[in-house]
Amino acid sequence: MDFTVVIQAGGQSSRMGQDKALMPFLGRPLIARQVERLRGLDAALLVVTNRPAEYAFLGLPLAADRVQGLGPLGGLVTAFEAASTPVVAVVACDMPFLNPALLLAQRALLEREQVDVVIPRSPEGLEPLHAVYRREVCLPAVRQALAEGKRRMIAWLEAVRVREMNAEEIAAADPTLRSFVNVNSPAEFRQAEEWARAEEG
Repeated sequence: MDFTVVIQAGGQSSRMGQDKALMPFLGRPLIARQVERLRGLDAALLVVTNRPAEYAFLGLPLAADRVQGLGPLGGLVTAFEAASTPVVAVVACDMPFLNPALLLAQRALLEREQVDVVIPRSPEGLEPLHAVYRREVCLPAVRQALAEGKRRMIAWLEAVRVREMNAEEIAAADPTLRSFVNVNSPAEFRQAEEWARAEEG
């Protein structure tokens, strides 16, 4: 197996008021829904969290930030360090419609075009938390960005070979275009549940 999918569950969930990943989504923790969606992939699954006891129920490997307070980019370093495979997908814990088919399409692009990162561009911009990375190239680049005091998730991309996915390519794998929907507030959470109910009948 040369592929790992890392779920980032290290955020503060400040707008939600509680841990988004553990909130019941259609009756079960949101992160459990994500894990189920990812199980069909031929990939190792890993969760990055600084509260491992709360995620032990998943039965997955858990990794905590060795150095805390570095923000999302610090979480990316943790993901790359904890994964041992050459290719690593990193996804956010608050995406109810996480799309395995899209991740596979991204991985295929990474291999076919011999790039270091395949990252979708949505109407909101680049989506580094639904992206696929070549670990041996990206880990040192992210470490260097942190050493330079950078904290933004995309602050280091100019140092590697990046392939952006456009809307048409994304839609081929995800016709609903909901892969990047994330839930930052109770209202967004309820809306996503409504969409999921409609999708799943």
